Amino acid sequence: MADKKPIELEEGWASMQRGIDKLIRLLEGETESQFNAEQYMMLYTTIYNMCTQKPPYDYSEHLYQRYREAFNNYINDKVLPALREHRDEVLLRELLSRWNNHKVMVRWLSRFFNYLDRYYVLRHSLHPLKDVGLLCFRDQVYADVKRNARSAVLKLIEREREGELIDKMMLKNILDIFIEVGMGSMDHYERDFEEVLLNETASYYKRKAAEWINEDSCPEYMLKAEDCLRLEEERVDNYLHASTKPKLLREVESELLAKYEQDLLQKEHSGCAALLRDDKTEDLARMYRLFSRITRGLDPIADCFKEHVESEGMKLVKEVAEAVEAKKEKDAGKPSRDSGTSHEQQYVRQVIQLHDKYLSYVSTCFANSSLFHKALKEAFEGFCNKAVAGSTSAELMANFCDNLLKKGGSEKLSDEAIEETLEKVVKLLAYISDKDLFAEFYRKRLARRLLQDKSASDDHERSTLKQQCGAQFTSNMQGMDKSASDDHERSILTRLKQQCGAQFTSKMEGMVTDLQLAREKQQNFDEWKQRKNKQLPIDLSVTVLTTGFWPTYKSMDLALPGEMVEGIEAFKEFYEAETKHRKLTWIYTQVGRCDILHPVDADLVYFKGFSGNSYCLTVLLKSLELVLSTLQAATLLLFNEAEELSYGEVQERLNLQEEDVTRLLHSLSCAKYQILAKEPAGRTISKNDKFKLNVKFTDRMKRIKVPLPPTDEKKKVIEDVDKDRRYAIDAAIVRTMKSRKVLQHQQLVLEVVQQLSRMFKPDFKLIKKRIEDLISRDYLERDKDNPQLFKYLA
Repeated sequence: MADKKPIELEEGWASMQRGIDKLIRLLEGETESQFNAEQYMMLYTTIYNMCTQKPPYDYSEHLYQRYREAFNNYINDKVLPALREHRDEVLLRELLSRWNNHKVMVRWLSRFFNYLDRYYVLRHSLHPLKDVGLLCFRDQVYADVKRNARSAVLKLIEREREGELIDKMMLKNILDIFIEVGMGSMDHYERDFEEVLLNETASYYKRKAAEWINEDSCPEYMLKAEDCLRLEEERVDNYLHASTKPKLLREVESELLAKYEQDLLQKEHSGCAALLRDDKTEDLARMYRLFSRITRGLDPIADCFKEHVESEGMKLVKEVAEAVEAKKEKDAGKPSRDSGTSHEQQYVRQVIQLHDKYLSYVSTCFANSSLFHKALKEAFEGFCNKAVAGSTSAELMANFCDNLLKKGGSEKLSDEAIEETLEKVVKLLAYISDKDLFAEFYRKRLARRLLQDKSASDDHERSTLKQQCGAQFTSNMQGMDKSASDDHERSILTRLKQQCGAQFTSKMEGMVTDLQLAREKQQNFDEWKQRKNKQLPIDLSVTVLTTGFWPTYKSMDLALPGEMVEGIEAFKEFYEAETKHRKLTWIYTQVGRCDILHPVDADLVYFKGFSGNSYCLTVLLKSLELVLSTLQAATLLLFNEAEELSYGEVQERLNLQEEDVTRLLHSLSCAKYQILAKEPAGRTISKNDKFKLNVKFTDRMKRIKVPLPPTDEKKKVIEDVDKDRRYAIDAAIVRTMKSRKVLQHQQLVLEVVQQLSRMFKPDFKLIKKRIEDLISRDYLERDKDNPQLFKYLA
């Protein structure tokens, strides 16, 4: 082995060159046999021997250089001339073929020169042989043809955008060349292709957008834009690199959407307002999807949505105002209903429907976007806090709930429908700034439902059934009715509590609880009468309530008929024996009720009352049954003892003020049901009038309700709310100053507004007045040097 002659460089390279030429002929498609194992081993061994010979016969460095030269010679002799002959798509196909051949050549030569790669390259930190082959292609072939290849690729992409079919796989393979020559870096792809692609894309869609914006409607334009975006995404998936996707789509979005957003939204017959007007939900959803892709692209759509919803709401306000005004002119002189006219009831129903409609838009078209929830909220706040036919939305909503909770209202809804509607009303309450006003109106209506209205007709029906079917039959029915109505009352109170806080519903919850306790107390009273063997001339039912929970009613020292007095005294005896240190206050005003048979010639058989803040009563007399208030019943019972009474005699016997006597006598002698005959006849009451029972009075109905002239409850509610607001502002100011000690005027006002905004929107002038009042009462003082600075006086 030591005597073996070393291989000279040229001798060894001549052997390698023959192998390289054979490989080139194979790549060029010439007739040539494939390498066999013997040939492969001979070439590999030649390189091995030339690299392992002792110096100066170690030709590793020379072989590394000649390896590079082999590629360069092949490229200059075969590859570049072939590529320079072609253009466009033919060039791309030739480039792809030459690239594939080059990779085959790199694979084979790197195998032949493998020993060089394993030791010499590593020892000298040189490029691996595969990289050397790639660098040769990049520095000569790629550098020479990249512009023409890029131009050909861009032409194919534009042809595809115009609807032509192209060879997508070829494009992908060509673009892979741009990526692979970067040898792990995307610089060549981005600099030599992507930048130009993005510019060409912007120019292409700029031309298209300019054509479409003038030719197409907004929905048509959006369909095209959506289709373009979809196709560009597919284009990336098919042959572009994934990193190009956001950049490419950004260019399309900018040209098709961002630059023409206002033009699209404001198109006269097909813009955003028209789509909302015509309920084009699919187009609105598409608009949301498209413009959510661009920065702040949804803001103009949300503004348009808000304007449209507020406009629809104001249209409802205007319609109901006109309808109510027309009804007032038609019904001039007739008493109005406390629960609002049918138009006002319908208004609330329409507002609920409007909210349902546009809430579904936010959910389905606008993907529950917080921006559109905010727009919807602001729109409803805009018109829900406007005056509606002289009433506030707070009052109308309270009236609507009142009507709904009276056995489903005029629509006679099922229990499930009532629950669903109540939930929607509570959602609407979030848009009302004067929640305290709603609470007070609702509390008034709740008191009436609990004490009178909801049970008036049912009592009569149960009385009839009791006679026919027995007490057990009707007691079960009564329990079921009360349970169902109580469930609804508690359900809405639970929702109000969740929406507005525990303080909002504390009094109302107390009222409902009072009714339950009162039923137990009434049961105890009935048992007490049995034990005491008390036989009353009337069937007495008393409801004892807590003063602080219930609305205040006018108190009066009514001179009751003897039958009623005996019942009241019996209940007092029972109550005082059972309860210590509590005082009963009997109220005989609005919510009292009495059933009387006409003419008045029978004894009182039913009496129902309560203490605290209201009172209820029933009297039965002969063939025609009259449903009256307690005061009306007491007035009619006077005519059991006298055939004719003057105004003064009625007032004296009842011990009432002139205002109350006038209302009573007017309701019984001048209204629809003239149970009393008045002399002289007329539509007004004077102190000189005389009254007697109208024995000729009759009616086609066997049971009629005789209402009292309506009182202006709204004025009193507003006065009570204004008074409560003053107290609330005082408390907020003191609470703030107690914690802060010293505070600037502006900061104090802002903190007070922030504290109270959940219940109502405080007036800045009123806050200023309350501050001055608290200063006068020595809760606060002004700083001597700075009048805008307040100090808390402990």
